[in-house]
Amino acid sequence: MSLSVTRGLDMAVAGSWQPPRPCEVYRAEWELCRSARHVLHHYYVHGERPDCRQWLSDLASCREWEESRSPQAQQSLCESEQARVQAAQKHTLVWALRQRPPADWNLPLPQEKDK
Repeated sequence: MSLSVTRGLDMAVAGSWQPPRPCEVYRAEWELCRSARHVLHHYYVHGERPDCRQWLSDLASCREWEESRSPQAQQSLCESEQARVQAAQKHTLVWALRQRPPADWNLPLPQEKDK
């Protein structure tokens, strides 16, 4: 178990832990994931239907946390959010970022002579 998950469980014992997002957000994300527009866009981009099971699982864990303060639900939410953050960070930038602008950035643009 990672340090942040352990810290989250300790906070739950103290009564101060809250889910990373409200349960309504998990429900809205799940509904968006299942929408026809999102399914078509995801299929066009990735060639497969989106997998919405994680949003549904997170919604169930969030509701379980709200109802019974279950440590398993809390751990599930923490791990899911950590996986989401790690997945977002693994993508590298497509463009190399510049440290300073090009030397000729302020010169006038070339005029077309095809008139």
